[in-house]
Amino acid sequence: MKDICEKIFFEQFGYKNQITSFAPGRVNLIGEHTDYNGGFVLPMAITKGIFAAAKKRDDKKIRLYSEDFKEDLVIESDLENIEKTGKWADYPLAVVKTFSSFGFKIDCGFDIAYIGNLPGGAGLSSSAALETVTIEILKNLFSLYITKETAAIMGQFAENRFVGVNCGIMDQFASSVCIKNHAVMLNCTTLAHKNVNLPDTVDVLIINSMVKRKLKGSAFNDRRKECEAALNFFKEKEGASFLCDVSIATFNKYKDFLLGNVMKRAKHVISENNRVIESAKALSCGDVAYFGELMNKSHISLRDDYEVSVEQLDFITEKAREIKEVYGSRMTGAGFGGCTVTLTKKGEAGRIAEYIKDIYYKRFGIKAESYIESAGDGAFTF
Repeated sequence: MKDICEKIFFEQFGYKNQITSFAPGRVNLIGEHTDYNGGFVLPMAITKGIFAAAKKRDDKKIRLYSEDFKEDLVIESDLENIEKTGKWADYPLAVVKTFSSFGFKIDCGFDIAYIGNLPGGAGLSSSAALETVTIEILKNLFSLYITKETAAIMGQFAENRFVGVNCGIMDQFASSVCIKNHAVMLNCTTLAHKNVNLPDTVDVLIINSMVKRKLKGSAFNDRRKECEAALNFFKEKEGASFLCDVSIATFNKYKDFLLGNVMKRAKHVISENNRVIESAKALSCGDVAYFGELMNKSHISLRDDYEVSVEQLDFITEKAREIKEVYGSRMTGAGFGGCTVTLTKKGEAGRIAEYIKDIYYKRFGIKAESYIESAGDGAFTF
C-alpha cells in the first residue's frame, strides 16, 4: 500500500511526496480495562495500519487528505491557527498542536495523504494508528529527535487534550513501540515495559463480529465510577494507589464488604491484572496452553464481572474454544462489539476462521470478517 499512498498524494496535491511512513493498529492479547486502573496490558502491533505520504510546503498551510474519508476531500488548516473540524482530521491536527506543547518546532506547513486497511469501529485502534503515523511523519519531515516512548505519550496527549477522548496509553504505545514477533507487557502507570516473544507455533486469529463497538459514555463512565468506588475502599483499608495494586488475596479478604457491581468490577480488574502477569510468564516459557486458559478466563470475567461483552462475541469465543486446535479465545477491546482474538495452532487459523464465520452467519445473519495476524513492528518510515 506504500505505492498506492504515494500515488494518492500525487493525485491530490500535484507533486511527489518527500517521505512515506506507516503505523500499525494493535490487538490486545490480554489485559482489558486494567489500563486506567493502573495495571498491566499485553498488546501486539498487527500488520494492518495506516500509511501516510507527506511533503513540506513553503507557507504555513496544512492540507490533509484521507482515502478512507474521501468524501471530505482535502481538509485545510493554518499552522498558526489550528481549529477543530469535527472530522477525522481532528486527530492529526491535534498531533500538530501537541508538537508545540512538547517543545518541538514545526516551522512551515505541509501536505499529508493517508490510506489505511484497518476496519473502523472494530477495536483495532485506527485512531491511535492515525496519531502515531502523523507523529512519525512530522518527526522525520522536520528532523526531530523523538523516542518511540515519547511518541506514544504525545499521541495520548493529543487525543486526551485536543480531541477530547479520555483514552489510556496502551493503543499509542503498541502502535509506536512494539517490535516484530513480540507482544509488549506494559505497566500503564510507570510505562515500564518488556517485550514478550510470541512462539512461532501459533497463529493469532482476529474475528471482527461486525457489531460496531458501542461502549456508550454512560456505560463506560459507570464502570469508571464503580472502579473508583472500589479504589477508595482499598485506599482507606490498605493504602492502595491504584485498583491494580490490590492483590487477589487482599480482594478476597474484603470482597464481602463491597456492594454489587463495585465488587464485580473490582474482581475483574484485579484478577485480569494478575492474568496479564501470568500470561507474560507463560509466553516467555512457550506455554501456550496455559496462556490460552488465561485468555478464556479473561473473556468469562469480561462477560460476567465487567459485563462488556455481547451475545455475538460470546458466541464466537464459545465456538472457538470447542475446537481442539484452539488454545484460547476472548473478546478484545473496550467491549459491546468489535473483535475477538483467538490463539490457534500454526496453520489452522484459516480453516477455523471459515468455520466460525459460517456458523456465525447462520446464527446471526451477519457476515463476520477475519484477519490472521502476526506481531509486527511499531511505526516506521520507509
